[in-house]
Amino acid sequence: MEISAAQVKELRQKTGAGLMDCKEALKETNGDLEEAGDHLRKKGVLKAAKRAGRTTGEGIIASYVHAGSKLAVLVEVNCETDFVARTEQFLAFTKDVAMHIAAQNPLVVLREELSEDLLSREKAIYREQAVASGKPENIVDRIVDGRVEKYYAEVCLLDQPFVKDNDITIADLLNQTIAVLGENIRIRRFVRMNLGE
Repeated sequence: MEISAAQVKELRQKTGAGLMDCKEALKETNGDLEEAGDHLRKKGVLKAAKRAGRTTGEGIIASYVHAGSKLAVLVEVNCETDFVARTEQFLAFTKDVAMHIAAQNPLVVLREELSEDLLSREKAIYREQAVASGKPENIVDRIVDGRVEKYYAEVCLLDQPFVKDNDITIADLLNQTIAVLGENIRIRRFVRMNLGE
C-alpha cells in the first residue's frame, strides 16, 4: 500500500514522532491512523526501555507558578544532550510535568523513594480495614496489594494519571517523549511550594 505525505504529516502532528517512524507505522498498519498511533506508542515504550541506562547529564529546571502566585513548582528534568534540552518538545514536556505536580501534589518521583515505614503503615491500615469489613483471610492480601497499587497512583509522580490526559500516566508521557526525542530522559526531583505551608 502506498502511504501519502498527507497521511504521514497527519500522524506526525498527532504523535510528534519522526517522519520515518510515522511512515513505517502507517505501512505496518495499512494506512490506519489509529492503529499507527498505537503502534508508535508501543514502539516508543520499547525504545525508552533500551535508552534507560544511558547517562542524563544535561537538562533544565522548569518552573510553574499558579495564577495568584500562591503555588509554585520547580522540577529538574535531565536528558543526554544540551541540544535536546533546548527543543520545543522537551520544554513542553517539562512544563507539563511541572503543571501536573502543582495540580496533583505527588510525594515522590518513583515508588522506590517511598520509605519502608510509610508503606508498612499504609499496608497495616489497609489490612485492618479489610479484616474489619469481614473479608475472608485468604483474600485480604490481594485487597492490600490492590490498595497499595492505588496508593502508588496517588503519591508517586510516574504512576499518576497525567492531569491533561487521564488515559496515560506520567511514565507513559515520559516514554512517549523519549521515543520522540531519541534520548534517555529522567525526572530527577521536584519541589512544590504552597504559600503558608
